Amino acid sequence: MYSLIELQKKLLPDMLLIMQKRYQILRSIRFMEPVGRRTLAQALGLSERILRSEVEFLNDQKLITIKTSGMTISQQGLSVLQGLEGIMRDVSGINEMEERLKKELNLQEVVIVPGDSDETPWVKQELGRACAKRMKKRLVGENIIAVAGGTTMAAVADMLTFDFIGNTNTLFVPARGGIGEDVKNEANSICAKMAENTGCKHRVLYVPDQVSKEVYDSFVKEPIIKEVLSLIKKANMVLHGIGDANVMAERRNTKEEDMKIIQDGHAVGEAFGYYFNEAGEVVHKVPTVGLKLDDFSHIEHVLAVAGGSSKAKAIKACMKSATNSTVLITDEGAAKKILS
Repeated sequence: MYSLIELQKKLLPDMLLIMQKRYQILRSIRFMEPVGRRTLAQALGLSERILRSEVEFLNDQKLITIKTSGMTISQQGLSVLQGLEGIMRDVSGINEMEERLKKELNLQEVVIVPGDSDETPWVKQELGRACAKRMKKRLVGENIIAVAGGTTMAAVADMLTFDFIGNTNTLFVPARGGIGEDVKNEANSICAKMAENTGCKHRVLYVPDQVSKEVYDSFVKEPIIKEVLSLIKKANMVLHGIGDANVMAERRNTKEEDMKIIQDGHAVGEAFGYYFNEAGEVVHKVPTVGLKLDDFSHIEHVLAVAGGSSKAKAIKACMKSATNSTVLITDEGAAKKILS
C-alpha cells in the first residue's frame, strides 16, 4: 500500500514542492522574527519577487503578521508549523535518512533537523531544541548533567525552560575546564545559563582545560575542585559538541610540535581533547581537566550535538568511538554529506 505522501509525490509533485517552500518560509520567519523581506530573501536564497508573492499568500491565510518592524508568525501560523513538522520530515526523507545514518554510524539513535547550520545560522537553534527534547525524555529522579562548551551547547542552553525539568532533581556541571575562548561559550557559563533557565542548581570548575601533569596533580588536591570533579564523574548524562580538528587546535593555542602531530596524523575531528582521523583513531590527546573518553562507558546518556556540512568528516570520525548510549543530534547538511 502506498502512503498518502507517496501517492502525492507521484501524482502531485508540484504541490509538495510548494508546501515545502512555504513551510521553509514559515520556519525562517519564526526564527528570525521580526524580519524584513529583503533579509528573509537573502537567508532563503530566493528573489524578492518570488518571496513577495509567497509572503502575500501567507498573510492572506493569517499565518503571518506584517508590520513596519518586519514579519512575525501568528499563533495560527505556529499551529500550522507544528502540525506540518512530522509530515515534512517524511516528505523531505529525513526519517529515512535518520535510519540510514543510525546504521552507518552504529548508534542508538540519530536525530536530524532540517537545514544546514553552515548556511542558515538559526538551524543551530533547531539543534538546541532537538537536544532539549531528547534530554527531557531521559530525565528521571536525580540527575547530574555534565555539559561541554561551544556555540552549539550555548544554543541548547537557550532552548531550556522552567517546565523542562518537571519533578526531577537536576544539577548541571561543566564537563571540563575552559579553553580560553569567548566566555559565554565556556562550559561554566553554559551550565550557569542552563541552571538559570530551568530553575536548577549548577557548579563551576574554574580551571584551564589543558594543563601539564604537574599542574593537574596540584589542582585535583584542592577540596573544591576535587568535589566538582567527583560530581562530574558521577554524571548520568553528558552533552557535548564535536569540533573540527584544526579549528580546535588553533583555539587551544596548540604548540607547534603538537600541531604537527595533529596535521601529520590527518586529524579531522575533536572531542574532549581527543583528535581523531577519518578512521576514528586517536592521533593526539590533550591532557585535560574533566571528563575523558574512558568515562563515557559508565554514563547512561550521551548526547552529541553537531551540525553543518563542513563538520561531516569530524562527526563521522568522532562517532566511531561513540558508546552504545550515544545519541547524535545533527542537521540535514551534515547528514547528507556523511551518507554521500
